[in-house]
Amino acid sequence: MNDQEQFFHFTLGPVQGFVAQARRTRDFWAGSFLLSWLSAVAMQAVIKQQGEIIFPKVSDNYLNWLEHEGKQDTEPQQGCVPNRFKGGLAKVPHDFNPDLVTASIQQAWQAIAEQVWQQDLSHCAQETRDIWDRQIEHFWEISWALSEDKNESNLLDRRKNWRNYLPPEEAGVKCMMMDGWQELSGIATPNAKGLDIFWQAVREKGGSAIKTDLRAHEYLSAIAFVKRRFAHCFADLKTQMPGGWTLHGWAVKSSIPSVAYMAAAPWLAQVLTHAPEDKIKTFHDVAKKLTQSYGEYPTRLDCIEAALDRRDGITLFWNTKSLDGNVFFEAALDNKNIYPDQQQAQVVKKALKALRESVSDQTLEPVSPFYAVLMMDGDSLGSHMSDPDKQTKISDGLEEFTTGVQAIVENHSGFLIYAGGDDVLALLPLEYALNCANELRTHYLECFSAYPDINTTLSGAIEYAHIKMPLGKVLGDAHHLLDEIAKDQTGRDAIAVRVWKPGGQHLQWAMPWQYALNAQGQVIIDQLAKAFQQDQQETAFSNSFFFHAEERFASLQNQNKQGEKSLSEEFPKDVMIQLIAAEYLNSGVHQGGKIPLTHAMTRVTPLLEQCFSVKRTPPDNQRGNKESFKQLNIKALQFIHFLAQKGVEHG
Repeated sequence: MNDQEQFFHFTLGPVQGFVAQARRTRDFWAGSFLLSWLSAVAMQAVIKQQGEIIFPKVSDNYLNWLEHEGKQDTEPQQGCVPNRFKGGLAKVPHDFNPDLVTASIQQAWQAIAEQVWQQDLSHCAQETRDIWDRQIEHFWEISWALSEDKNESNLLDRRKNWRNYLPPEEAGVKCMMMDGWQELSGIATPNAKGLDIFWQAVREKGGSAIKTDLRAHEYLSAIAFVKRRFAHCFADLKTQMPGGWTLHGWAVKSSIPSVAYMAAAPWLAQVLTHAPEDKIKTFHDVAKKLTQSYGEYPTRLDCIEAALDRRDGITLFWNTKSLDGNVFFEAALDNKNIYPDQQQAQVVKKALKALRESVSDQTLEPVSPFYAVLMMDGDSLGSHMSDPDKQTKISDGLEEFTTGVQAIVENHSGFLIYAGGDDVLALLPLEYALNCANELRTHYLECFSAYPDINTTLSGAIEYAHIKMPLGKVLGDAHHLLDEIAKDQTGRDAIAVRVWKPGGQHLQWAMPWQYALNAQGQVIIDQLAKAFQQDQQETAFSNSFFFHAEERFASLQNQNKQGEKSLSEEFPKDVMIQLIAAEYLNSGVHQGGKIPLTHAMTRVTPLLEQCFSVKRTPPDNQRGNKESFKQLNIKALQFIHFLAQKGVEHG
């Protein structure tokens, strides 16, 4: 090339293969953090060659931490750097060397892997070292391209079509976290005794932390082992990089809220608010004895923090770290695979029952076994990115959005996994997820309100999952729910949800944000669930109403030859409202007093509107959308019922 400026396009993967394959929330966070960190290393390697990263904008403080120069007490704890920068938005000089970027990523990855090896596995045989080296050296797929044309925004996608990434053949017993990769013992065929001997030795050679990190009968590949254990040695990382700079690590949290703790958090907040202090202390002490240590994220979720602020005395024994989330569930306490010391587990179970009984039934709800995974992504930004005049505006808008995400998630008692560009990934308690998604969308729209020529919105997907569901399956499904349902099927600027029970998918519901929110900007279906939850506290109407309303809805639909159901023309909307209102009254709501039909109709009208399947489709060659109201989706009823009951089955 000549001396004119060039534009560097870069991507690092596999993304889902590294992030979504997880057995614990720790693995989920670790994959996202490491991928983001390696992407930041790539950016720094560009900057060190006098390149300029125009998109995406990344906090200078984050990049400064790579060289141990970040602001004190602000060590990055979440991923915030996208795994690609494209569209001609890394401007580089004519003598730029892309191979230095690739070499920098490999050096950083191999350096942290070596830290983990020396920390935990240096006693292992050469066979294990050979597996380790093979997997570490051949995991990442790095694609890049150079162009003199700033507008050549699809260059990376064309480059990736060449597909020159060939992962090594893997023999032996496979990793329990990362599909297809060999676990580290090197045993050729399944041999429970031999596997246990190897992995028990790994557990015994390490300190107490590795016994918590690595459960009995858990067999991992090198990549999975790095994800599980890197946090304990990341602060000690220091390695010389191609290009003459030194890469440093920093202190990161080695514990992340488990799905059980996330599910139980709102219930625990009620206990800490209302239960007698002596009952709380008794339960705390016997549970800590069972788990032998605190097992959860040391910074409390917002709802827990608020409860403790109301009870100053409890903080004297309720440590800044928190109890293992499984201790709040009787089924987990009965599981000897989780708690081998069943004698102590039953002591905890008895204390848990006493703790529950110490609080009025009207005050304390049953603990929910469901948590939420929230994934959000911007709409239509790709089409705007191809316009060079809009790229700086988009970068500025996304930087402002990303900066505000963590506070919003934490204010809804969630834990942020990743926020970079227009992508968000977070874990939340069941009852906070919808409102968190709504607030994030509002924040996103506000960030782009100054750029009327950039028409972009934010779609979301929420996976409500039972704590017994494999985490990896839930995470993998979230991408499909967001891309295929919220965006393609519902027409973008939409929210889509799925509920997963131990037996599989229970329900799916999706709605454009325009129809999901009321005039006050509240999520209608969440408001309905809270209203019906209040009714349920007065009578046992809820199960009866939802059961009979579903039957009534089914009778209002016709089925065509293709098996698709649509609303029968014999039943106009006002008639349907009256029918469902009658079911509402017949369910026994507010026993002891008569409720006018008009009141019931007011209550069920917004419910009925959430039961229409709405798809927004852009008209041909025109801007804007048209809406299609053709089907009744009775899953909306089931979703409201689920939220009202918080997933707890009542006998």
